[in-house]
Amino acid sequence: MTHDTTADAPIFCRQDGTHTVEWWRDAVVYQVYPRSFADSNGDGIGDIRGIIRRLDHIGALGVDAVWVSPFYVSPMADGGYDVTDYRDIDPMFGTLADLDDLVAAAHDRSLRLIVDLVPNHTASNHPWFLEALVSPPESRARQRYIFRDGKGPDGAEPPNNWTTVRGDRAWTRVDDGQWYLHLFNTAQPDLNWHNQEVHAEFISILRFWLDRGVDGFRVDVAAGLYKENGLPDWPYATFEYSDGKSPMWDKEPVHDVYRAWHRVLAEYPGDRILIAEAFVQQPERLARYIRSDEMQQAFNMPFMMAGYNPGALREAIDTSLEVNGAVGATTSWVLNSHDAIRTVSKFGMPCLSDIPRGIGPHDPQPDVALGLRRARAATLMMLALPGAAYLYQGEELGLPDNTLIPDSARNDPGFFVSNGAYAGRDGCRVPIPWIGTGPSLGFNDTGRLWLPQPEDYAKLAVEQQIGVPGSTLEFYRDALRLRRDFVLGSGSLSWVTSPEKVLAFDNRTVRVIANLSESPVALTAGADILLASDEEAVSGGLLHPDHTVWLVHS
Repeated sequence: MTHDTTADAPIFCRQDGTHTVEWWRDAVVYQVYPRSFADSNGDGIGDIRGIIRRLDHIGALGVDAVWVSPFYVSPMADGGYDVTDYRDIDPMFGTLADLDDLVAAAHDRSLRLIVDLVPNHTASNHPWFLEALVSPPESRARQRYIFRDGKGPDGAEPPNNWTTVRGDRAWTRVDDGQWYLHLFNTAQPDLNWHNQEVHAEFISILRFWLDRGVDGFRVDVAAGLYKENGLPDWPYATFEYSDGKSPMWDKEPVHDVYRAWHRVLAEYPGDRILIAEAFVQQPERLARYIRSDEMQQAFNMPFMMAGYNPGALREAIDTSLEVNGAVGATTSWVLNSHDAIRTVSKFGMPCLSDIPRGIGPHDPQPDVALGLRRARAATLMMLALPGAAYLYQGEELGLPDNTLIPDSARNDPGFFVSNGAYAGRDGCRVPIPWIGTGPSLGFNDTGRLWLPQPEDYAKLAVEQQIGVPGSTLEFYRDALRLRRDFVLGSGSLSWVTSPEKVLAFDNRTVRVIANLSESPVALTAGADILLASDEEAVSGGLLHPDHTVWLVHS
């Protein structure tokens, strides 16, 4: 069946009026974590109508698309990545009508809308799983999930030794004695992708949202759908993605799933997109997810995990461009997300190689000024790389994590599973500051907040930065405008000889110099500064440490 909705499809163009072939190849995508973006009804939780009200802020940045993290009906055992109903909106976020309005509002601003899809597991209160719990072993209902008999006397031991990604046991026993697998959380039972009913259900889910006009899907845990037949024991930690060798990650049949999904998206107009969140260690294997008949992009985890290490960054850049180019795919670049410590905090830590899972009040605290300087330098380098780029909400404001959230206010299950040993991801999910005053800094009109904002957010609010020369917000706007004007996303990279710990390259007519060393470096003679990461980046013909500059020949 072909969905001929061309007449209703919006015509997208860049702000300079030019069209692009396969828009996603050089796109900049802005991630919205809906609980924390903007709250329209004052209950302390962000919602879809809040996103609509603040959509002009995103449009003014100069990005091409918005990716919205899960808004589905969910008990929120893991921030919405435990889905009860894949075809409806959780009331805390709004309604399907609100989502339709968001799609329309985004398209009116020439923004595409990408939504999250969670195919590895459902919520434990999903109708399928509730049916499985009251059905006998080997029943159709149980075949949709991974139920097994236990080992030992009376099956009292789990079927194998697997642990969750957080380190606790990956199996839970049900009343009749069988066990079910959950690689993330007991409230997130893994689906059985060897079951054709699961395949058909997700094809139907894709069509449901494509018919509503969404432009693509970010696929959560894209490498995890298939588990090895027999579910053998594994001597390593579950989260150790071993590139095809692990029995729970990166198994060959997963590619058939994405080929089928690719064919579904191809029936719709407008270059719809699939984005893989796939933690695999070898870039060559990650590139297999973005072959021409599978997904369009994959998050560049090696780049994000390279930190502020020039050698690791260059290796990630070179390898990514090489292996992705070999399969005809674009490369994406990302520094922040809702699952990671914000770059301002991470790059300001005393020891970059020893950062906990989240930063809490009892951990070493970051030097926020240093972290912001380095974050701006890394961002300016990233936005000059050929390919696509992803930005996380608040990154454009220079927000740090809230590292002082009290234990009593935490939500992330990782904090509770670790018995407080790890602060978890709450710090990077704090509600956005829109104005510099008031109890919620413009997040809503009531002052209610699902996570507390730190005091320093007031001076970083959107209102405080608009039109202010040198502010992080205006820096991002300038960088995105120049990236587009100089067509850097569809350019190419050529390295330039540079001192140790300095990354220098040419992309089209722009020379990029990122000084990640401890000493000033001389700028290229006869070149003009197009943009610097900070107004104090350059003096006396020298680029100072922890700064980046874009140059053009005069």
